[in-house]
Amino acid sequence: MPFNPKLCRNESEVESKLIVQYLLPALGYTPDTWHQEVVLGSIRLDFLAFAVQVVPFVLDANSPLSVVMEAKHPKHNLNNHVSRLRHYLTTLNVRYGLLTNGKEIRIYEKFQYEIQLVFQCAAKEVETKIEDIKNLIGRESLQERQNLNNLDIQISETKSSSETKRQNSMKTIAVYHNKGGVGKTTVAVNLAAALSKKGKRVLLIDIDSQANTTFATGLIKFQFDEEDDLRALNVSHLLESGDFNHISEIRRQSHYFNNPEIDVIPSHISLIDKQDMLNKMAVSRPRLISKLKNVENDYDIIVIDTPPSRDYYAQVALIASDYLIIPSDLKPFANQGLPTVKIFVNEINEYRNMIGKPALQIIGVLASKISTNPKFLQYTFPRQRNVISDRYGLPLMEAVIYDRTSLSECMNNFITIGELEYPDPKSIIKYAESKANAQQSAMEFEVLAKEVLEKIGAK
Repeated sequence: MPFNPKLCRNESEVESKLIVQYLLPALGYTPDTWHQEVVLGSIRLDFLAFAVQVVPFVLDANSPLSVVMEAKHPKHNLNNHVSRLRHYLTTLNVRYGLLTNGKEIRIYEKFQYEIQLVFQCAAKEVETKIEDIKNLIGRESLQERQNLNNLDIQISETKSSSETKRQNSMKTIAVYHNKGGVGKTTVAVNLAAALSKKGKRVLLIDIDSQANTTFATGLIKFQFDEEDDLRALNVSHLLESGDFNHISEIRRQSHYFNNPEIDVIPSHISLIDKQDMLNKMAVSRPRLISKLKNVENDYDIIVIDTPPSRDYYAQVALIASDYLIIPSDLKPFANQGLPTVKIFVNEINEYRNMIGKPALQIIGVLASKISTNPKFLQYTFPRQRNVISDRYGLPLMEAVIYDRTSLSECMNNFITIGELEYPDPKSIIKYAESKANAQQSAMEFEVLAKEVLEKIGAK
């Protein structure tokens, strides 16, 4: 179908007439290889197209080559949008970006942290220039480059595997906020799943007596008290003695939760009963550090889901961790708890200093359970984000986890065996493999995992 620039009278028509009806089909992209209105953290893309079908779609060093396509109003000067496109490409690790206002078409390529204009033409010339565009960002062209990239990656990984092992020591990340209901467990379990998907060896520790992480990873398979197999060996047993009950004895593998599955130290409601006894044993507070030290060659990253309090178990988690993520819905009650979080971290750091451990590093406040309402995102959300650094003096993470139905669905999956229903929770990463409506959430956790790896120096 020929393209007529005169049909592009507004931004919506640039999207529909130029990109959807002409460019994407002409460049060989099928509906299963491109996505419209993609939200990734604080970034909102008009279009994202991949060289190959990806379910769920991911953006990392090993993902298929992709193209961001941004449509602007015909009256807009494209020069005013280049810096924003640069931010998209460098933040999301996307190699190519197409920018158009229906009158002009530009293609940019990412080189490390900068982008370079590699093609430009008037929209009325697009039919005569389509082969040039296909050579740059056509699906077949990207597939060929993808094959070459994969070969380069294999060679590079073979040469540097031993160096990587030496450089990437085990990192421990606590997920903590003293305000409940901010998506703490959702962040912990799905971050662990996304890190595992990226090839990291992950241990997920549940040190909250509510045991939500234990449930979410499929380890609560029993229906009756007498079938409870977690009471005898759970996270509290790690803290009772330095001589027995090591991680290798207590860890379990998640149950149909992720692909690949991850190791989990489960929790149990009985943690409440044991807290007073453990709290009186001063030597038990740093005990998790030594237990983790014994498995430092088994794992790349430890993720700890903590209780929403300042109790003994929260202390143990933060004492043993290297880094801290603070999930927050950015609402007033959660924000009002941030000064208390800072005070708690200062107290933890004082204790860490006494035992010769460096200060806990705050990766940042992670915006989670955020509404997808367009007006909220346009007017309220930016103000909420600014408050974190301006009023509370805390770093804000770039990634954003939105409040989507799929995040609840994946954790509340059930299967029926005979007359009984058994929990069958999934990570959002695995859930998105069969549920198209979960792909946005899966992508958000892929972006979060990428940011976390960058900030802890474990790419």
